[in-house]
Amino acid sequence: MQRYIMTEPVFSMTINGQDYLGDGREAILNPATGQIVGYMPICTEEGLNEAVAAAKKAQLSWAKVSDAERRDSCNKIAAIVTEHAAELAELLVKEQGKPLKGLGAEFELGGCAAWAGYTSSLDMDVKVLKDDDEGRVEQHRVPVGVIGSITPWNWPLMIAIWHLVPAIRAGNTVVIKPSPNTPLSTLRMVELINTVLPKGVINAVSGGGHLGALMSAHEGIDKIVFTGSTATGKKIMKSAAGNLKRLTLELGGNDAGIILDDCDPAAIAEGLFWGAFINGGQTCAALKRLYVPDNLYDAVCAELVTLANNMPMGDGLDPTTALGPLQNKMQFDIVSELVEDAKTRGATILTGGEPLDRPGFFYPVTLVADIEAGARLVDEEQFGTALPIIRYTDIEDAIAQANSLDFGLAASVWSASRERAQTVAKRLEAGTVYINQHGALAPNVPFGGVKGSGIGVEFAQEGLNANTNIKIYNMVG
Repeated sequence: MQRYIMTEPVFSMTINGQDYLGDGREAILNPATGQIVGYMPICTEEGLNEAVAAAKKAQLSWAKVSDAERRDSCNKIAAIVTEHAAELAELLVKEQGKPLKGLGAEFELGGCAAWAGYTSSLDMDVKVLKDDDEGRVEQHRVPVGVIGSITPWNWPLMIAIWHLVPAIRAGNTVVIKPSPNTPLSTLRMVELINTVLPKGVINAVSGGGHLGALMSAHEGIDKIVFTGSTATGKKIMKSAAGNLKRLTLELGGNDAGIILDDCDPAAIAEGLFWGAFINGGQTCAALKRLYVPDNLYDAVCAELVTLANNMPMGDGLDPTTALGPLQNKMQFDIVSELVEDAKTRGATILTGGEPLDRPGFFYPVTLVADIEAGARLVDEEQFGTALPIIRYTDIEDAIAQANSLDFGLAASVWSASRERAQTVAKRLEAGTVYINQHGALAPNVPFGGVKGSGIGVEFAQEGLNANTNIKIYNMVG
């Protein structure tokens, strides 16, 4: 519930179906204006213990409800999110910065409903491994227990749904902690979801990194699902070892895209642009390194510059805005530092390259040419509105460079020939390789990374199964 104690609302956590204000509050700022959007309540360790206890108690009964009822719960979530989509989208714009229209907040709310609805259709059937005169062996999928969800600030609502809905569909209960940069829309969404679910099934707590560390070490939490940086994922793995928590970690990416020499630059330019700059580049699976052959290099650069220079950037509540600000000062500083490092190395700034002279964390689309491996903008994940465009002569070199980093979330190959593209795609080290597109996600397609980009998969049947343990019934007689 929003409590208008101050000019801006103080949002509430939800524990055991009830509002919980915790101990203290923190202002959440609009990254486009610097104005206060609302106040995040701060959860104490005692509050977290209450949330885990509520989830543990609720799980005992939730695991016993019928499969049909759990399917119905997913559809109810889709319906309540859709009913309140306008409210949630506006709040999301204010705290995250993304545009309301286009591939922004309304798009994200649509994704929430789509993933929840699709998950309701998945089966958890018993698999018969043996059935003969000697006996019968059945494989069942059973809940893990209490799942701790820790979500990021880039797609806060959609990623929350990715964590929450498969968990409860499989009979688990959840304690979710949203990013302290964008907690308000998630707290409100969980409050709404609690109007259609039994109390304690989904609980929401909020606070900083200390709270996340308490969750990953908590003996009452049986699994952690985390989306965020590789560095934080490694910390979670260490602290989760105490009770051998199950883990699904969707971590950072520095996705490479390789253009082959038979492409039409004009035909692929828009796909390249949005592959790189959807959500202002603040997407784990965005295109973050682009390798272009000599014969197409200048033409590809020119096409991307034209798109960048005609893409309106501003406050997300303005319906003409296509790109909003970066979400927070830390990310703004990272993008600025990586571009400045590129300049010192002699790279060419084709467009952008300096922060906009206005309030908020606005950094324009920045295309950087004449840059090579070793530059921070190539080797590190920028997670923002800057793209290095790397020239290559030999496709073998491009493949080697694409595979050279400890990231493997996604990659893409662009070619007029699907056969040629697939030949290259088979050699790229990534959980997903796109051909003539980049970053397309769907609820019926498993998604996850390799190397430093994560452990496990989400979405589709495999993602639902990741929220279960296998239990075997081995019977004779």
